[in-house]
Amino acid sequence: MATDQLSITFSALADPTRRAILARLCHGEATVNELAAPFEVSLQAVSKHLKVLEQAGLVSRGRTRQWRPCRLEARPLAVVADWVGEYRQFWEAGFDRLDEHLRRIQATARETGE
Repeated sequence: MATDQLSITFSALADPTRRAILARLCHGEATVNELAAPFEVSLQAVSKHLKVLEQAGLVSRGRTRQWRPCRLEARPLAVVADWVGEYRQFWEAGFDRLDEHLRRIQATARETGE
């Protein structure tokens, strides 16, 4: 059974270490050693996280002589943003209702002197 790209991306994003790696890569390319530095895990564990991110299309690895930089690939994140964006109208409508309710409470409080 084939898994859709959105599910693969969410699965990769489910781990806080992988999200931290992506956050670091937002600032530019980095080696595995640089990505592993802030974590108390082995290089092998970071490499496994990178492999999951690569399989989800969120990270790519280049090769420049001896240097193998990892870089963020944002396209799958755009798919997530589009999916979440579909719910924006729902959230905004809820916030609008809450704003109206708070205005009514404040108006009532002013009228009653509370």
